Amino acid sequence: MSALGELLVGAAILVGLVGIVVQVLPGSILVLGAVLVWAWVTGGTTAWVVFAVAAVAIGLAELGQWVLAGRHMRRAEVPWSTLVWGGLAGVVGFFVIPVVGLFVFFVGAVFLAELLRRRDRTAAWRATLAAVQATGITILVQLLGALVAAGAWGVGLVLT
Repeated sequence: MSALGELLVGAAILVGLVGIVVQVLPGSILVLGAVLVWAWVTGGTTAWVVFAVAAVAIGLAELGQWVLAGRHMRRAEVPWSTLVWGGLAGVVGFFVIPVVGLFVFFVGAVFLAELLRRRDRTAAWRATLAAVQATGITILVQLLGALVAAGAWGVGLVLT
């Protein structure tokens, strides 16, 4: 692969990592897709082993985020529907108040959904904090998997 191609793949990986943190882009898919393009164009055993490592890392991270966040949500007795409402409101909020609205609307919608469900402000706020923590867990686990994938690509870049 040419130097420009490698630079573009690196930029796509970087955008994917940012997308994981900001939760606007499907960051893990973007990182894996970039590594796949690199492996396809570069070819050879090393490139495909790097892609396999990246795919396993991201696959395990995707599975891990559901297991860890799900366990956290079950402990706090917060249903997934609450996160869905928060996520939908966050998307709307992102456009109403650029970037900051994502967080504000997510927290507000989760609190409102839990307040309607529980009829207790203190319990609703505790559930909201648990939902925010679960979201943080998913971000960290996804980021870890994507960083392993990016590191594998970096090693592959040196070796090829």
